[in-house]
Amino acid sequence: MDFEEKTIKRQLIFDGQIFKVAVDNVQLPNQLGTAKRELIFHRGAVAVLAVTPDNKLVIVKQYRKAIEKISYEIPAGKLEIGEDGTEKTAALRELEEETAYTGDLKLIYEFYTAIGFCNEKIKLYLATNLEKVDNPRPQDDDEVIEFLN
Repeated sequence: MDFEEKTIKRQLIFDGQIFKVAVDNVQLPNQLGTAKRELIFHRGAVAVLAVTPDNKLVIVKQYRKAIEKISYEIPAGKLEIGEDGTEKTAALRELEEETAYTGDLKLIYEFYTAIGFCNEKIKLYLATNLEKVDNPRPQDDDEVIEFLN
């Protein structure tokens, strides 16, 4: 059985700083005809399960406009345009910006967030041996984050 959908035409609807939106016309497999697919393309992101020496999970609190609520989350962030290095470097950056911690990272899982319409992949790291950073990187200009421990 054939599963692949072949793209006939792609129309770019939006090209933003964080993601792109496109509508694809596709040929369905097994002579099922054609369909439209609304898609979001994203560079990817990282997230960090940071565990303190006394086995507490590091959580951050911030407002999320998409849900118009405050959210409690693990430190995370998108891969930046032009960022040198690896996803591991990005994970260390996000951990320091959001919590003023650094530590040893181990990749534990990678997953797609909404695979039905988006290609965003998050690499999830475990951070152990956490240490406070004396002069941590500042939070992004548009972020208001509270670190909870």
